[in-house]
Amino acid sequence: MRTTAIFARVGLLVLWVCALYAPRSADAQSFCASCEVQVGLGGTYHYWASTGSLVLPVSVTWSENRYELGLFRFTDQQLIELPGTHRDRLMADPYWGTSLSRRFRLFERGPVQGFFGFGLSAKTESDVLSTTRLDFASQLGLRFHLFGGRVVGDVTMRHWSNGGIRLPNHGQDFATVTFRLDSGMFGLGRTAQIGIDPALDHERLVAAADSEPGAQSLP
Repeated sequence: MRTTAIFARVGLLVLWVCALYAPRSADAQSFCASCEVQVGLGGTYHYWASTGSLVLPVSVTWSENRYELGLFRFTDQQLIELPGTHRDRLMADPYWGTSLSRRFRLFERGPVQGFFGFGLSAKTESDVLSTTRLDFASQLGLRFHLFGGRVVGDVTMRHWSNGGIRLPNHGQDFATVTFRLDSGMFGLGRTAQIGIDPALDHERLVAAADSEPGAQSLP
């Protein structure tokens, strides 16, 4: 019960910080305009050795990649070969996981941006990788823009663990590659659209031209 209370307080603290730094807007539509949905593929590993599970990620980022909400499906069993044997140790069964993270920009060089993220994760199963279902989530990644920004992708290494609060706690390690295809690939993109001020209509332009000294009326 005490551990659950600690996680609950940490979770409330992270949510409070995210809400504190989230963009203020009286119009919900303008806030959702910054949301980007990305899908892709990933895989699990442990100490740089593959543990054999495919990961299916779906994520939503907003506020210029400052925040990320992700949903992940770990589709296969995760196995690690026991040292000196030809047998495998079962580390985790297939499960669903989710995470909420605050991302911080580390650098930006042309179309590539480096970032670090930290937040909370939750999963449907406890296992040898983490005996708790509510864990801390950290990530390190690169975001890149291709074809004039019409294709946006993330390559991200992720780690979920409870920080050693309860054992066993090997941690869930996995990497994901996700993409967002801008609608501009199939037409005029949102960033390419130029709004026209309704005040600049033909009648007002004619009236303004006629009011100038020495100006001739337009036909």
